[in-house]
Amino acid sequence: MGIRSRVKKLILPIIGNNNPTPPASARPAPAPAARTYTPPEPPKSARGTQDPTEWIKEQVAEHPVFLFMKGNPQQPACGFSANASAILRQYDQPTGHCNVLEDGEVREAVKDFSNWPTIPQLYIGGEFMGGSDILTEMQGNGELKEAIAAAVAAKKAAE
Repeated sequence: MGIRSRVKKLILPIIGNNNPTPPASARPAPAPAARTYTPPEPPKSARGTQDPTEWIKEQVAEHPVFLFMKGNPQQPACGFSANASAILRQYDQPTGHCNVLEDGEVREAVKDFSNWPTIPQLYIGGEFMGGSDILTEMQGNGELKEAIAAAVAAKKAAE
C-alpha cells in the first residue's frame, strides 16, 4: 500500500469523507481511567491501637530509664533531644525511648501525663525527672548517676 493510500485511509475519514466513522486505527485512544488519590499511611506506632496514656504507663514502668524525645538516640530531631540522649549514652545503661514525632497522640498524652509542656521528657524508675535542662543539671551535680544506678538495680532485683 502506497503513501497516498495510507493517507486516504487514515486522514480522509477524519477530515470529511463520506464515511461517517473513522477506522479504528484512526480513532483517538480512550482516556486512561482517572486515578484516585490515596493518602500515605501514617507511620506505624509502637503502641499499635493501645490507648496512649496506658502505653506510656507501661513503658515508664517497664524500663528503668525511658526518654520521650523527638527522633531517636542515633538520630535526634532537635537539639534538646540530642543533648538528653548524649547524656544518657554516657551511663551505658539500657534506655527505652519513644520518638514522639511518629505518634502525635503519644506526644500530646505524655505532656498531660507528666504535666510538663515540652519534649524531651525523662523518666527514671517510673518517676518523671524533667527535660533536657534538668537532665543537664542532674548530671552536673551527680544526681543522675545515682538515680540511674538505683533504678537499674531495682529493676534487676525485681526480675
